[in-house]
Amino acid sequence: MVRKKGSLILCGAFLFVAWNALLLLYLWGRPPIGRLGEGGGAEPGGKEEWSGGRGKGGQGNLAGEVIRLAEEVEIQLETQKKLLKQIESHRAVWARHKDVGKREIDDTKEVKQEIVHYPLKHPFPLKDNVNDRAKTEIQHTQKPDHTVAPQFNLEQHQAIEEKKEENNKLETSVAPPGVVIPILVIACDRVTVKRSLDRLIQYRPSPEQHPIVVSQDCGHTETARVIGSYGDQVTHIRQPDLSDIRVRPEHRKFQGYYKIARHYRWALNQVFNTFSHSTVVIVEDDLEVAPDFFEYFRALYPILRSDPTLWCVSAWNDNGRDALVDPSKPELLYRTDFFPGLGWMLLKEMWDELEPKWPSAFWDDWMRQPEQRKDRSCIRPEISRTITFGRKGVSLGQFFDQYLRYIKLNTEFVPFTEQDLSYLLKEKYDEKFIKEVYSAPLVKIEDLQHGSSLRGPGPYRVQYSSRDSFKVFARNLGVMDDLKSGVPRTGYRGVVSFLYRGRRVFLAPPEGWTQYDISWS
Repeated sequence: MVRKKGSLILCGAFLFVAWNALLLLYLWGRPPIGRLGEGGGAEPGGKEEWSGGRGKGGQGNLAGEVIRLAEEVEIQLETQKKLLKQIESHRAVWARHKDVGKREIDDTKEVKQEIVHYPLKHPFPLKDNVNDRAKTEIQHTQKPDHTVAPQFNLEQHQAIEEKKEENNKLETSVAPPGVVIPILVIACDRVTVKRSLDRLIQYRPSPEQHPIVVSQDCGHTETARVIGSYGDQVTHIRQPDLSDIRVRPEHRKFQGYYKIARHYRWALNQVFNTFSHSTVVIVEDDLEVAPDFFEYFRALYPILRSDPTLWCVSAWNDNGRDALVDPSKPELLYRTDFFPGLGWMLLKEMWDELEPKWPSAFWDDWMRQPEQRKDRSCIRPEISRTITFGRKGVSLGQFFDQYLRYIKLNTEFVPFTEQDLSYLLKEKYDEKFIKEVYSAPLVKIEDLQHGSSLRGPGPYRVQYSSRDSFKVFARNLGVMDDLKSGVPRTGYRGVVSFLYRGRRVFLAPPEGWTQYDISWS
């Protein structure tokens, strides 16, 4: 573009010079207009010189004026020639910097500073003394045509911003201050909901950022009185439909599960559609939360929002018993293909997907089906940020005595919002996770149990190849052995991570794992 415009300028200048030369020759051949002599003609040798001055009587000297204009034109042409040469030299500089900019586009901080120092007036970065001199020359001459350079600047700036947003948007790993993350407490007839609410209010950093909504089913008067005692510290809503649900005869004993599913649907619709929140953290009335419960969810909100391969964040580790977790690393977080529940964050967009097909009962196992999960994962911690104290319920204490009562609750506050949690994004996480798992030495359970031949804290890998072998190994190592839709609890890509006698262990399928087998359920 610059070369084309330079050619046009040169052609115009040539025509201009040619025209003025012809005009000069024509004027030069005419009799001079000077002081009139006695013979009535011009007196060429008179005292009136051919100069740029005025003749006698104030008449302008046309020839002198034309010469003066011609000289000014020549000066301008020389200036424009120099300018065109400068533009040509800078065009090469721009091209070089454009190539450098593409190679160094990740160095966003440096380039951003250059853009700030050289905005629209100087849309190209000047990095050396040659370019500094060229910049000064351009400022003291006629402005060049910047129609190309600003376009380059805007394109580069856009590319930098897109790259920066892709790679660094989660550096702070914290929800913006304006984001409201409400807590939905699902309650029924437990007056011990007070224990749950006391901890939530105690650890809540801001009532405005984390309003607490208690949704009560069952119509239990004493529980309603306990909830009401908190006044405006919580919002108390009541499920209007308390009727029994018609079920198949063989499901009459599961009536409670049907009512829970109905309550969840109503309560979540209230939070998202009536109160118009964009996300929510769901807990039940028998959960106690950790001191960094709110910090945990606030830090992970951007991860959940940005990664489409995630569909929830959970505070729960199904294998979070004291002997199975590393107490020295409360900051450890994982991806899991198993929906954990028990304190979990959900986005409105996900609820819009799930609500139309919400099940009539057993909603948590329904969530674990491949039709709902769609190969998406959740985030879960090494050490749980919730524990359950409700042995009595519709599940009649299932797993409570054997597992749930031994779950370790985190007590150390971890400043997650000050950490870079982008390692949890699938692209980064999978590569590191697979390498760590399958580079770990393959050992037998006997080696772990006796430990005499093992050196160091691990990690070590125990390999299973069938449903039965998984269950046998899980029971012997002390982790939960049940599978839902083929997915083991806490499993990611079929791998269950835990501590065994102080050593990190991966209970893993053979390398090259592709997908879960739902027949293993």
